[in-house]
Amino acid sequence: MDAQDKGSDAGHGPAEPGVPGPRAPLPGPASPTDETDETDRTDGTDGTDEPAVPAGAQDQPGGVEQPPGVQVPSDAPRTGIAALSPPYRIGAALALAAVAVTVCVHLGMAFLHVAPPNTVSKKHGETIADWIYPEFEQNWKLFAPNPLQQNVSVQVRAEIRWPDGSSRTTGWYDLSAQDGRDIDGNPAPSHTQQNELRRAWDFYVSTHDDDNRPVGLRGALSESYLRRIMALRLDRADAAGPHGEVARVQVRSRTTQVPPPEWSGEKASDEAEYRELPWWPLPKGETRGGVG
Repeated sequence: MDAQDKGSDAGHGPAEPGVPGPRAPLPGPASPTDETDETDRTDGTDGTDEPAVPAGAQDQPGGVEQPPGVQVPSDAPRTGIAALSPPYRIGAALALAAVAVTVCVHLGMAFLHVAPPNTVSKKHGETIADWIYPEFEQNWKLFAPNPLQQNVSVQVRAEIRWPDGSSRTTGWYDLSAQDGRDIDGNPAPSHTQQNELRRAWDFYVSTHDDDNRPVGLRGALSESYLRRIMALRLDRADAAGPHGEVARVQVRSRTTQVPPPEWSGEKASDEAEYRELPWWPLPKGETRGGVG
């Protein structure tokens, strides 16, 4: 036969059309020599221009292996207090601690002031009063069984003294109306606009009788507090002008009844009642709006 005549080369010739050729031989197991060659190529001579990267170096910045025990600093910048130097960190920590202590003390004092009489408030009543009055006095009349049903307007006028010795008296400044105009339409009015003047007047009324004589130990404090507010408000209004100074002030209140609703059938007087306080001379430091 022809296949046999061609000898051992017959099985390796080109395949005839329609007849599949011989299969390629399967690769055999790697020899020890091959494994050694692959291992030897890890030294950077594996046929490429770049040396192989040692294991673990990929995790280090720049692909450089760091010595054991060396911690690589983070590249992220520090923010907040951590970015400050140690002396400033200590100062910031002390400032925060002082603020926290002050807030806690204030909350404790305010709680003891409004709480029913107890052992602590009776023993330290004078200290609590010194802390609360006059700026932080609390008013709970809104929740009383009989809420306020009156509109109280605080007004002031001044006696202006000129350098030549002459003087004149101003008209009445309606400070409550001014606060009302500042609050109207303001989505976030300040505590001063809402409460300073009202609380100062309530403080004065609660520590004086109908003849304006002080009752109790806080009468003089409430009087000086109200007087200082008047001096500041007159200075803001430029009542004295560029050359004058406020020598004396007089305060009064104008009280009217809140009209009842029409469906109630109640009737209330629409006449205003006035309470005038005596003239108060201003200390030298308060004549130009100071608080001396």
